[in-house]
Parts: sequence; C-alpha cells; structure tokens
Amino acid sequence: MTRRPRLAFTPGEPAGIGPDLAVLLDRTGIEADILTIADPDILRSRAVLLGRPLLAPADPARPGDAVVAVPAARPATAGVLDAAHAAYVLACLRRAVEGCLAGEFDALVTGPVHKGVIATAGFPFTGHTEFLAAQAGVDDVVMMLTAGSLRVALVTTHVPLRDVAAAITPARLDATLRIVAQALHRDFGLVRPRVAVLGLNPHAGEQGHMGREEIDVLAPALARAQDLGVVWVGPLPADTAFVPAHLRGIDAVVAMYHDQGLPVLKAQGFGMGINITLGLPFIRTSVDHGTALDKAGTGAIDTGSLREALLLAAELGRRRAAA
Repeated sequence: MTRRPRLAFTPGEPAGIGPDLAVLLDRTGIEADILTIADPDILRSRAVLLGRPLLAPADPARPGDAVVAVPAARPATAGVLDAAHAAYVLACLRRAVEGCLAGEFDALVTGPVHKGVIATAGFPFTGHTEFLAAQAGVDDVVMMLTAGSLRVALVTTHVPLRDVAAAITPARLDATLRIVAQALHRDFGLVRPRVAVLGLNPHAGEQGHMGREEIDVLAPALARAQDLGVVWVGPLPADTAFVPAHLRGIDAVVAMYHDQGLPVLKAQGFGMGINITLGLPFIRTSVDHGTALDKAGTGAIDTGSLREALLLAAELGRRRAAA
C-alpha cells in the first residue's frame, strides 16, 4: 500500500464515551486517515462540551481525518441512554461495512456499543462480531483479543455457560482453527506459528475422568488441522496454560469460551487490549472496554485502547493489502 490506510471508526453508543474518544484521541504517530462514521451534530456537541476542536466533514479530494455523516434520530445526552439511538448505532456499522467491502476503507475500528439499548429497541444483536459477520455475509468468524504479545482466540463467544459444551462442535472447531491459522499467516505475518489450544474441562478432562470432550472432540480436530501450517499444542489444562513459562514461544491461545481466556488477558492488559474479528473480508479491530456512561462528557477517559486498535488496524490493513 503506497498511500496512508483509511480507517473507518464507529464510536458506538452515543451516550457513552464513544464520541469522547473521537474528539479526544491523540492522533500523533497514527499513520492513517481516520474517518469517523457518526452524526456530526453529536460529535459537535460533545466536542463543545469537552472544549475540543471540531472534526471536518469528509471530502474525497482532501485526505485526512474527517467525519462521514450518518444522521441520528435525535440529539444524544452524555450518560443518558435512549433506545431511539439503537437504529443509528447499527446504521453507522452498516455504513462502515459497506465502505470496507467497496474498498472505500481499508479497515474498521469500532467503539463500544450498549447491547441492552439495542435489544430494548427490538433489534436482534448479540455483539459486534456476530453483527458484522451477518452484514458481510460470512458464516464463520472468530473473536480474538490481544494485549501486548498475548493473543487469545475464542471458539464460542457470547454463549451461556450451560450451552458451551454443545456449541463446541467438530464443524465449529474446524472453522476456528482454520480461521486462526489463516489470520496468523496472512495478517500477522507468522510463517509457522505455535498455538496453544485449551481443553474444556478441568485438567483438560484428566484423561476422560472429568469429561471426554478433549478426547472425543478436541484431539480429533487438532489432528485434522495438521496441514494448516501451524504447530498446535494441546488440549492443555486452562489453569496452567497462561503460566509465563508455558506461554514462551506461543503465538496465540485458543480458548473454548469467553470467560476461560479473556479474564487472564484483561488482567494483563486492560485498557490497552484490542478486540479483532478474524474471518471477515476486511480488517476489524475494537477497543476492549465498554461504554463507561459515568465518564461520558467528563474528559476523564483513557484513549489508549482506541489508539492501539487504530495502530493495529493500520498495520494489519497494510499487511493484508500486500498479501
């Protein structure tokens, strides 16, 4: 890629800190044009509240940071949720996906949404990952979070714990391992990555005495994935897999469910973590925090996670374009 990457940024829930992130972000050193997809009036009112400069409207003839306008039904008040904004939040995401698929944007970076508001408004929405997959027409995607050198991918995402075992099917495992392998090769530039795969049960099933998923489902999936150019290590007991000595030389960890891998990652790098959706036809990264309604409009926020998400999106976008 000979030009600067063009990154679409959707601030997410307008009552939260998403608009704050857009106007407070220190863009120094981010070698990319950041196109914020939002209602200009919402950004303007938040910028005035915070005493920060306004972002200009997007102009194809003038590269640089700007706003791609998507109108909201009504103004937003910092810290005050409004179900009328649900359709607006989803419209911003749809506009971003359209732009990514059309080559208008090189990657998408998303701010935090409020799932409760979207659900209250009557829209089926379990999370960014699932919504973006549906919009892009992709059946299988994988959620990966990173913090520093630690990368954790999930086989299941927002699934109740009682349903996790049934959701870990051979087909889901095969798709997850394939998508993780492809991303590590193409987007992260790793020639022969080593990936630790966690077991589902305590002590990885203790040779079948604490569950047979490791024997009946996980081990066969790893055997089928031997031709993907990855060294698979596992299934491993989750309670010791994140010990630093065990992580040495490991490029990524595949966890079976949300709260198996992410508490460790967030304990190590909360506020600087990045959420990545693997398997989409475009790069998507995201902040690793929520809407922080109590901090909206106060200026007392840390833009570090957004900054890291933008930097990684630019890097992955350039690498995918080269590939």
